[in-house]
Amino acid sequence: MSTRDASMRTVPHGTATRLVSGTSAQRRRATLRGQFTLVIFLLAFLPNLVLTFTAQPNVPTLTLVAWMLLVGFLCALTGYVLSGALLRPLSRLEAEVQRGDFAQAHADDPAEIRALRGAFTTLIDRLGTEQGRRSAFMATLVHDLKTPLIATGHLTYALTTYPLPEPERREIGVQIQAETARLLALVQQMADAHRFEREDVQVQATQTDLRALLDGVARRVAPQAEARGLSLGVSGSGSAPVDAPVMERAIANLTENAVRYAQTEVQLSVTPQGISVRDDGPGLSGDLADLAQPFNAQPALIAGQHYTAGTAGLGLFIVRRIAEAHGGQLLYERHPPNLLNQPDPHPPPSVHDPTPSPCPPAPHIVSDASPPSYSLFTLTLPEVTP
Repeated sequence: MSTRDASMRTVPHGTATRLVSGTSAQRRRATLRGQFTLVIFLLAFLPNLVLTFTAQPNVPTLTLVAWMLLVGFLCALTGYVLSGALLRPLSRLEAEVQRGDFAQAHADDPAEIRALRGAFTTLIDRLGTEQGRRSAFMATLVHDLKTPLIATGHLTYALTTYPLPEPERREIGVQIQAETARLLALVQQMADAHRFEREDVQVQATQTDLRALLDGVARRVAPQAEARGLSLGVSGSGSAPVDAPVMERAIANLTENAVRYAQTEVQLSVTPQGISVRDDGPGLSGDLADLAQPFNAQPALIAGQHYTAGTAGLGLFIVRRIAEAHGGQLLYERHPPNLLNQPDPHPPPSVHDPTPSPCPPAPHIVSDASPPSYSLFTLTLPEVTP
């Protein structure tokens, strides 16, 4: 035990009681109404004191003392009443805060009390939002972590219990590895979300070849793209001051989502604005600002996939925060198929052409197979050097 701990343990009970009592008395003296009363009392009493002693020098001392006591009492009473009137809106707000009903302002509330009431309301709303996100985070842990764990448990049980042929054992081993990778990816996403949820995210930016980052991500997801029969392309060139590992994680999040939901192709590009990921998947169901949140309390539909509470927008939130940490932002655009610029395979004959047509033109038939729509995510960066 340290000397400091020992000294704290040997404080007599009476001394501790006096310390607590002294602290309580000091707190009672430090009330705002008491301070207002003292200020008003001094402002009213001191001029009376000076005037009394200067204007009535021949009055007996006892009479002067009695008079000043009466004046002091009246000044203190006036200060107490006036301080109560001045602090009435604040006292009323205190009672309403204790009841939990302080959103509605009163007509006689001064501007400072209205600002304080608004600040309390904003704080309660933020706390409610954060509590909802934390509840969604717990739902994520319970649901999304439990599912691959249960699957891994069943696969392990089958692998260790039943006399399976070697090909089936290898297949189960592959499935266990896939479930383990899914678990690790989810844990990494949650760790990233916890890190980038803070306001003061620090990155170590160095001049980096953005095309090399895209090529690395493309090589990593190429097996998934080939398995789904997708065309995966990389274009453009340029460099920018970025934190390469962190930026690669953001690009990988966007690219993996694009590969997961694209129909035919995924295109990664370095542009003068930054880095873009384009795919012909179904796209987002709502605004990016609403979906790119760390822990949503409500399920969402993103790129045609129903996400459970807590997981919706987790990857998009990480990408958005990484972009903001680099001084940029995450943008989303949905480009519908453009049918206006499609060439007409059977243009009508020119009215200036004197040569008669040997046969009437075939009717123009528009194909039902319209070009696909495209989703375009752009991670803007402030300084991109070609």
